[in-house]
Amino acid sequence: MKKFITGVAVISLLAIPASISVQAVTPDNTKERGYISVNTSADAELAPDVAEITFAIKTSDTKSMQKATAANKEISDKVYSELKSMINLSAGDYIKTLNFSASPIYSYSNSKRNFEKYEVSNSVVVHTKSIDSIGKMIDRAITLGATNVDSLSFSLSNYEAQCDDLIAKATKKAYNRANILAKIMNTYVSGVSSLNTSCSANNGSQPRFYTAKNMLSAVADSSSESASGMAISNGVIKINASVNASFFVK
Repeated sequence: MKKFITGVAVISLLAIPASISVQAVTPDNTKERGYISVNTSADAELAPDVAEITFAIKTSDTKSMQKATAANKEISDKVYSELKSMINLSAGDYIKTLNFSASPIYSYSNSKRNFEKYEVSNSVVVHTKSIDSIGKMIDRAITLGATNVDSLSFSLSNYEAQCDDLIAKATKKAYNRANILAKIMNTYVSGVSSLNTSCSANNGSQPRFYTAKNMLSAVADSSSESASGMAISNGVIKINASVNASFFVK
């Protein structure tokens, strides 16, 4: 007579932070096999090597949309040309313009709409590996008429490779842990039942960047401190890979 195992056993190891479970199953009618499920992870903190900065350029005129547009184009061309000379195109750096808009601005008083001005806005985006030049780029853009640093973000050019490496480490850790548990249970790993992986990144420390409220004073401070531009902290990027694996045991 065949015997079927229906009980479930759970092992908890205080020294191992991952959640681990051992369950006996009957995957087919000829063999009785159990499995061990293991959750492991691997992480790293890395210095970013790519930055993307978005500069906003806004101009206005109370009488003419054409004058506001012409003024915006003049400033945008100067900012674009200067920043382009500061990046390394052969290393994959690039610069582009986007989000151009032109519209009349109104205010409202006592349910009445009042015309105020014509406003034109444009954005210049710089994607660069010249991390050390970011402060100087911000200084120059603001000096030439940029009105805002809308965003400043950092990333890794080899993010996928870093993820692959961490997933491999987490998978090896899962396999080794499964073998340790199997030995404790007086059995051994005989194959893989399932394997799920994931990888994600987040900025462990936020970069310091400047908006319309404080960047002009920041530039004034930095110009008196150093000719190389304001100090920018690019922080670190944390990458975490996790593995959820189940191994057959006999």
